Amino acid sequence: MAKATKKQALGRGLSALLKDPNNDIQSATDKNADKVVGNIVELELSAIEVNPFQPRSNFNDEALHELASSIRELGVIQPITVRKLDFNQYQLVSGERRFRASKLIGLETIPAYIRIANDQESLEMALVENIQRQDLDPIEIAISYQRLIDEIQLTQEKMSERVGKKRSTITNYLRLLRLDPIIQTGIRDGFVSMGHGRALVNVVEKQDQIALYEKIVGENLSVRDTEKAVKDYQEAKSNPNQNSSPESKNKNTSKTNPEFITKNLGKFSDYLAVKVDIKASEKGKGKITIPFHSQEEFNRLKKLITGE
Repeated sequence: MAKATKKQALGRGLSALLKDPNNDIQSATDKNADKVVGNIVELELSAIEVNPFQPRSNFNDEALHELASSIRELGVIQPITVRKLDFNQYQLVSGERRFRASKLIGLETIPAYIRIANDQESLEMALVENIQRQDLDPIEIAISYQRLIDEIQLTQEKMSERVGKKRSTITNYLRLLRLDPIIQTGIRDGFVSMGHGRALVNVVEKQDQIALYEKIVGENLSVRDTEKAVKDYQEAKSNPNQNSSPESKNKNTSKTNPEFITKNLGKFSDYLAVKVDIKASEKGKGKITIPFHSQEEFNRLKKLITGE
């Protein structure tokens, strides 16, 4: 208990230091910056503004009130992170749920780690820290990855290093943003999973995506069932006049790929993180089709294949 009291008193002491106009810390090299930056400080909630770069857009009211009740009983166990804007002015980097819950129960101060960062660094910190959270839905994660690409100019390789995820994992999240907004909302609301979305993203036409999405929800299809439905859709699209007679089915069966192709097809798709199509004759002659849906994806594939 004595340690906790000492730690809290230290935070209040640092708070007083930050309110002293003669000790206005604006950079990591300023006097007393080492006493504040990276340490836990008790900050007034009124001095903190919400981060406009926050990738989370949905806050569950019930969960927020549960957190508020926990904070009322136990206090804020995990400090929030803020960046210093100006004299006694701060902006959230992470911890908006704790910030909102503390305001709900009328707290005046909150423990916080202080960072000094410019807008770009703040955006990157907010996005990377939020991506690490366990309670973000797949679309929120995908949007965060896309913002790191668009606004921080990170390549998928660099982003992989920053967030500690495989590049193929990042690519799979980004591909979800090709889905119709209705399906993206369905993933966010839990009607379908990310696995369903990954299957549907292989359907280019948005109206066909919606039709398959309605079938998934209406018939409660599993991910495997969805993958089969997408495959059937693609085959029907590529062979619109296909005869459904037994003779035609036998003819199609005879045109299946040889074993050396079927055993290795998945390796191409896994490495490139796109659905690769390979057609080959029994003699081994064939072609490889690699789809892409944007210049950014084309450049990614080019780098993987050519190394440039």
